[in-house]
Amino acid sequence: MIPAHTCVALEFHRITEILSGLCRSPAGRERALALHPLPDKEAASEAAQLYEEACLCFSASLSDGESGFSPVSFPDTSSLLRRIERGGATLRESPDTEAFWALREMLLLANRANCAITTNNAQNLWPNLLNLAQAAPLPVQFTHALSRCISDDARIKDESSPELYRLRNELRTLHKSCMRKVKEFALRYNISLYLQDDFMTLSSDRYVLPLKADFKGHLQGILHDWSQTGETCYFEPLFLLEINNRLQELKHEEHEEELQILKYLLDLLIAELPGVRAAQELLTQLDVLQAKSRLAARFDGRCVPLTQPEEGINLHGARHPLLTLSEHKNAVRPLDITLRPGERILIVTGGNAGGKTVCLKTLGLIALMAQCGLPLPVEAGSHLPWFDRIEAFIGDEQSLEDNVSTFTAQIEHLAKVWEYLDPGALVLLDEFGAGTDPTEGASLARAVIDELLNMHIYVLAATHFPALKLYAMSCEHVRAASMLFDPESKKPLFRLAYDQVGASHALDVAQEHGLPESIMVRARRYLLEDNRDVTTLLDQLNALAAEKEEELAQTRAEREAARRDTQKLREQLKKERERLSEEIRDKATTLLKAWKEGRIAGKQAFREMSRLRASLHPATAIPEQGEIPHLALLTVGQSILHKSFNNQGVITDIDKRRQRIRVIMNGVSLWARLEDIALDRNAKTMSGST
Repeated sequence: MIPAHTCVALEFHRITEILSGLCRSPAGRERALALHPLPDKEAASEAAQLYEEACLCFSASLSDGESGFSPVSFPDTSSLLRRIERGGATLRESPDTEAFWALREMLLLANRANCAITTNNAQNLWPNLLNLAQAAPLPVQFTHALSRCISDDARIKDESSPELYRLRNELRTLHKSCMRKVKEFALRYNISLYLQDDFMTLSSDRYVLPLKADFKGHLQGILHDWSQTGETCYFEPLFLLEINNRLQELKHEEHEEELQILKYLLDLLIAELPGVRAAQELLTQLDVLQAKSRLAARFDGRCVPLTQPEEGINLHGARHPLLTLSEHKNAVRPLDITLRPGERILIVTGGNAGGKTVCLKTLGLIALMAQCGLPLPVEAGSHLPWFDRIEAFIGDEQSLEDNVSTFTAQIEHLAKVWEYLDPGALVLLDEFGAGTDPTEGASLARAVIDELLNMHIYVLAATHFPALKLYAMSCEHVRAASMLFDPESKKPLFRLAYDQVGASHALDVAQEHGLPESIMVRARRYLLEDNRDVTTLLDQLNALAAEKEEELAQTRAEREAARRDTQKLREQLKKERERLSEEIRDKATTLLKAWKEGRIAGKQAFREMSRLRASLHPATAIPEQGEIPHLALLTVGQSILHKSFNNQGVITDIDKRRQRIRVIMNGVSLWARLEDIALDRNAKTMSGST
């Protein structure tokens, strides 16, 4: 269970609002807004798997061209179906043709989606999506009836029934007859000058003539209405009386027949209601799934596996979802949030405005999104445990109305939720214990963390307390991390360095934000007088950590480059082997054909085949695995043999600190360990050969 106040503190509602805005249909937007963490790990993993399958299906459908399917907007029929489900719907309460048109559009789209999903290989490619599509049979009879009866402009088609077809044909014939008689009458009595228009019109469902007001007494008939200006009267001549009476009869019969057709459609809807519901559910889910896909595209996101608690936390390149989706997304720095197996507590230290709270919120919001089956703004290889409960102590919880301070509010919050905490929980503590005496606050915070550690609960805590910094560096199952500051500018780098603590840099932040220099001078003097100036030592540690992070980043980049070079070399070697094999195969085929045709003798063919076989396995002297050369014996330009690739290369660079060399082989450059190479005794160095 995830408490509502946790979702509020982590601003989860903003994620659902963004997701809702990416949906294409009213039903999808409503479903996205109602998104909430799922009840268990299995449900969340299934939702993530469904998302992955939907992305695969969407991409496959788009590649199929016109036969493909991608979610589009469809009319919202939820209120109509709810009204039908309540039962007791009569014909008077039944939906009109607009509602049936909406159902027609929705069902036709659902049929397209169903056909795109239920392909021959669907069980292997997207089994969960297939189960969704086959949850209930689609209403085939009702869909066909709607297609036959409802037109694209939401009217009942003439072909809906033979009787309706007959009545409308008679109405059209009657109209033509009426038009003919009006023209004949106008010509006979020369009244065209008194007509406001060249055609008759309808008033109260009767054919009438629009006459000028001063001509109303010149003809026998019935005056039906006046125009708003009073210049035109709508007059029914006696010769139209019989036609209009027949028109009324036909209109009444048409209306009755349309009611029968609507009743027929309503009965079909009630009979196949589960299938109609299933069709709407399929489209709604697909709409939300495509919104998830569009969300992932906005922050290069992916779903991550939910692992067992003892496997720890590994969020590689994690970014705060809301910051990544904001207009400042280019300024967001990725964080590696890591707790190794056996570790439960991560205590984050560092300066004010250095990113500690963002780090806490990043983990909390990503955990909430993972429990909804949403893609996350993390890099591949990340994983996260399932948390039965997430409690966030973030921000100012004080209440002026209730006369509660920040410290008191934190304690009350903790007291209320303490009984619900168990080993499957995650607790986020942002400056817990602040707002009171620092010594007592630090002691209380440490006691709380101790107890949470004993309960095997995951904790991510941000603090400035020196006692907690020492605790993080000395306690088993607890890991320390520091938000780094630039050693030169004293500005935050928004990078996390592990297994060390950082200074708060309160004075640097105060100076950066414009406090007078006189105050800063006094503050530094008081700090020295209190004999608490450990800032220099922490700054040195911070500088070393920043340097270490740079080296690690460089090493990772070099390792990735070496991996790409190695892969490229392997591919080249594979292509070369394939080319040689094909060449040998062609030559062997030619020899065999020549032998069969008698152009060469059998012994000669055998010798040639032996020579070809030997060319596939050159007698290259492979150095013994134990022959590891000393680095001092190697020079740039020297020729060596790479044991793994069984290929000759030339040294282009030597890294004495890491005990490795850079080698170029067949145009590909890569780093090699000393144990992977051997000296080529028969070759000269490049410098020597020149």
